[in-house]
Amino acid sequence: MAPETADDELVLRAKAGELFAFETLANRHEKRVYSLALRMLRHEQDAQDVTQQSFLSALEHLDGFRGEAGFATWLMRIATHAALKVIRKRDGLDTVSLEAATESTDDDEAIPHPEYIADWSRSPDELVARQETRRLLDEALVQLDEKHRLVFLLRDVEGMSVKETAAALGLSEANVKARLLRARLQLREILTLTLGDPETRIGPGHHHHG
Repeated sequence: MAPETADDELVLRAKAGELFAFETLANRHEKRVYSLALRMLRHEQDAQDVTQQSFLSALEHLDGFRGEAGFATWLMRIATHAALKVIRKRDGLDTVSLEAATESTDDDEAIPHPEYIADWSRSPDELVARQETRRLLDEALVQLDEKHRLVFLLRDVEGMSVKETAAALGLSEANVKARLLRARLQLREILTLTLGDPETRIGPGHHHHG
């Protein structure tokens, strides 16, 4: 088997009963699934369990995979659902924060005005690709509300479309866009405090002209 056989071909082989093809898919995508689960759950054992569960579920439902989206996207949706189940179980009755932070409430919320503005041209989603700021981004993500953090993770970190993110989280597309905007603004503010140039920083009520 060629080292970089396309996912689609591996899926076809796996559906035909070739276990090695599925193992290749699992090895290829395991790190990404684990990374998402760890970011969502912030607990290594839970992330390992979700990773294992995701691949078992993918294998079990492989015949139902129609290929409308790529295998990786489909797999990340499975992992998202598995992680959300853990969050709901962990939070018990507090799971209201996921869906029942109602859409109307979200739409009515004012977009927060950043308290600090710095000469910092990169948006949080662009920072995802920069290894040296990955740790800072992870630390900043922990400070977000769960509903905003999950949307940012799926949309900007994992690269899911707005539609896919909405489907994975059980939200409307408009709601995903509103939460994503809020998440980006909050992250920009948090990261500005760390990465912004102090000389150009403007604190609340204090205007400084360089």
